[in-house]
Amino acid sequence: MTFDELNEFKKDLKNLLKKYRTLNDDLDIVKRVLEVTPDERPPFSYRIDNLGLETCIIKVKRIACKALKGRGVNSGLRLIYAHFPEEQKITFIELYHKNDKESEERQRILNNFK
Repeated sequence: MTFDELNEFKKDLKNLLKKYRTLNDDLDIVKRVLEVTPDERPPFSYRIDNLGLETCIIKVKRIACKALKGRGVNSGLRLIYAHFPEEQKITFIELYHKNDKESEERQRILNNFK
């Protein structure tokens, strides 16, 4: 499985690393999990439908972050990614904390995958 990141995702990560210093390590763990099970796994993650895309867009709702002590997988971090099963590829689209944004930027998804 190969992993790719949008430039917007890199900016999101850079901004969040200022608050959550363990985020790179936490994302490495997420990548290892996604290598084994890249599809949605309710209640941890689910598919974002109604976008009119052929690509599978998945939102991960529960990411364990060590910098958020005592919260574990209920940290509030959200990860949006596109899964391309034929190519064995995952592209990270967006990363945010649920207190900073209400939901994903659908326009970002549409701009990059339409």
